[in-house]
Amino acid sequence: MKKLLSCFFLIIVTTSLFSQEKKTIADIEKIYIHTDRTRYVAGESLWYKAYNVYAYNNFLFNNSKILYVELISSDSKIVSRNKTKLLGGLGHGDFKLTDSAGIKPGKYQLRAYTNWTRNFGKDFVFQKEIEVLDVFNDVTETSSKPSSVNSEKEEANSSAIQNQKIKIQFFPEGGSLIQNVTSVVAFKAIDAFGNPIKVQGKVFDSNNELVTFFMSAHDGMGQFQLNPATDKKYYAKITATNYSDMEAPIPDAHQKGFLLSYNEIKGRSIMTIKTNEETLIEHSKKPIIIHYKSRGLLYFEETQVLSSTKVLLELPKAELPEGITEITLFDGDLKPQSERLVYVQKDKNVKVEVITNKTRYKPNEKVTLNIISKNGLGEAAPASFSIAATDLNGSKDLNNNGTNISSYFLMESDIRGKVHNPGYYFDASNPARFQHLDLLLLTQGWRDFLWKKDLKVDDNPLYKVEKGIEITGKVKRLFGSKPVVGNTVSLSIFSKAVDGISVITDDLGEFKFKDLNITGKSRITLTTKNKNGKNSGMFVLDSIFRSPMHVDPIPKANNISFSKEIKRVKQNIYKKYIEFNVMPENVLNEIEVSGKKLDASEDININSKMFTGYVVDERSPKFASIFELLEYAIPTLEVGNRETIKFSRNPGGALILIDQNRLLDPQQEGSDLIISMLTDIQPEDVLKIESDNSAVSTMMYGNQGRNGSIKIYTKHNSNSNFGNENPKDALQTIKQQIEGYNEGRVFYSPDLENIVDSKDKNASIRNTLYWNPYVHPDKTGVSEVNYYNTRVETKVKLALEGITVSGIPVVVKTTYVVEK
Repeated sequence: MKKLLSCFFLIIVTTSLFSQEKKTIADIEKIYIHTDRTRYVAGESLWYKAYNVYAYNNFLFNNSKILYVELISSDSKIVSRNKTKLLGGLGHGDFKLTDSAGIKPGKYQLRAYTNWTRNFGKDFVFQKEIEVLDVFNDVTETSSKPSSVNSEKEEANSSAIQNQKIKIQFFPEGGSLIQNVTSVVAFKAIDAFGNPIKVQGKVFDSNNELVTFFMSAHDGMGQFQLNPATDKKYYAKITATNYSDMEAPIPDAHQKGFLLSYNEIKGRSIMTIKTNEETLIEHSKKPIIIHYKSRGLLYFEETQVLSSTKVLLELPKAELPEGITEITLFDGDLKPQSERLVYVQKDKNVKVEVITNKTRYKPNEKVTLNIISKNGLGEAAPASFSIAATDLNGSKDLNNNGTNISSYFLMESDIRGKVHNPGYYFDASNPARFQHLDLLLLTQGWRDFLWKKDLKVDDNPLYKVEKGIEITGKVKRLFGSKPVVGNTVSLSIFSKAVDGISVITDDLGEFKFKDLNITGKSRITLTTKNKNGKNSGMFVLDSIFRSPMHVDPIPKANNISFSKEIKRVKQNIYKKYIEFNVMPENVLNEIEVSGKKLDASEDININSKMFTGYVVDERSPKFASIFELLEYAIPTLEVGNRETIKFSRNPGGALILIDQNRLLDPQQEGSDLIISMLTDIQPEDVLKIESDNSAVSTMMYGNQGRNGSIKIYTKHNSNSNFGNENPKDALQTIKQQIEGYNEGRVFYSPDLENIVDSKDKNASIRNTLYWNPYVHPDKTGVSEVNYYNTRVETKVKLALEGITVSGIPVVVKTTYVVEK
């Protein structure tokens, strides 16, 4: 860890200086997650490395210390959530994709963000698709069905596609068409699921005369030229294989205006300003201004006086960083008239190689990798890398054109919408990648993106930078709101060891425990005592962690185009497991358990017949907070802003009881304590919820139950203090269990020359052969790692990703063969 801190000290200092120079802009973070794979077998583990960078220059950013990494199911539920500790902008962790952890086969979204990034909206939240496969049931069911059934399915799918409509959009270069100005019009065609479609078409004018032809060049995208005549409109007729023909309008042309055009001419990057005679006459006395921005920062500005309807300029690449540059043209009245996105490619001055000691290996043979990171002068280029060696399992997608650290930091995070195969545009083996990238920027480019708003942060932002785990709150008098000053608040943490610390409440009765090293599930105890050592006052505890971000509905995906690839991978994994008699860790021999189900109400509540109840079991959905669980269990409940929990149409809050202990009257003092205590209950620790909104509640609890009552029962083995015989104990003592940082397991890489037990045997058939989240070249620019191959004859892919101290994202991929 000391070496890591030393290695990235330069990053922290440079980023700090950069922030001081740019006091007018917000300290925005960008997050990227590198996973060992994107497809997993149910029961395996997902391994990840987190990179948090300063959004303006891609330097590792030592800002937030807590990163929230979540797995979200296709029905938009958070099924698993890690709090990953960040140090110098780096962190790592893992998820167990087991049935016991609530992970079923299907598609998931991997989402990552810090508390601080929530101030800037969802554009700065990292998202990535993950798939969990069931190779046993799916493969055996498929193989047992007659081929005619599969043929019928394929025909049905083909028929379904034929009935779908093409979605096509047209994007005039620079933003708008202008009458009598030759313009480039880009287009993008997709199906109902957002997948690109290869199309062709014709453009007609309002007199139905043919104007031009067009055809998609890459992933449903293409372009054509159009010179809109005065007072004419245009439309396109589009055709595509297996789709019905359709017509679509071309955007109308403006009478006046300017537009920016971009072209590569004989190795030179040329910008062209175009307009018509009417506009030129109107703006002849005022110069136009052009701004060149990258990631929201103005890098270059120039002024031009137009003397003709067409002016050529050379793009000032030397003044611009690598990545997407936003070029905006302002007229003489400083009104924006046209905008164009251009990708600026720069010499990275760094070369990273992954060299294997062989190109072919025998099963179980040891592999030695040398990772070399050097600059153009042959000197060491300090960097942090993560590397994965994975069994391709018959996959033909060797390049894996999905999201990588280069595509995300340099492109995806700066444009709207999902990019199909983003890694394609950063693979040097694709000769047309820059032309196709320009098509992408013409179609999915800048559309009122966040940078454009000259983003600033309020002096008191809603979400604070989390510098570590904190436990804060205040101590107040039992009755009234007067703070208790000078009390000693003691915190005990029961984890792998017992830690105890104390602080004194300040003039406002507040206390704070900062930078707590709490890992995994831990029990904490808080006590407050006066100067005489006696319990006094009442705790009002702040929420330790904010509730997760809202999850938007995840659109349904069409898997038809990927079914053959997935089927091939599943079959190869299935054959491998069967041949070597290895079963995934979550597949157990089936046993049948019979018996009478115990009614939870029999030993919990003698008055349960008067109440409506919801029992939490393995079939219950996963919830991010107790409040979500309450809303689900009691449909008539209104949680609102969590300051009041009430039944619909009732004037006041309901009485809350936890493990049969009546809390303070929600209409009187202590409602903030109730909310605090509820926040601390983990949904997985709840056994049952009962509710009553009738006269029975008043009959049982008097005036305190007049607005209904809610009973929450926690599991008998939960570490809650709500089972105390005297509920007043909860006022000066709080006991609860919290989930701290993800423990971040170490990837198990066995020595297969000396197989000791069945664990080593199973590991020798693993799909991820090796995972290392921290590969840091030494002072010579070299790092060596070793691991053992799988027992299976296969092709192995090596994927290295990372970032240098100068903010250059790096991706290296290679393969080798394992054979006898």
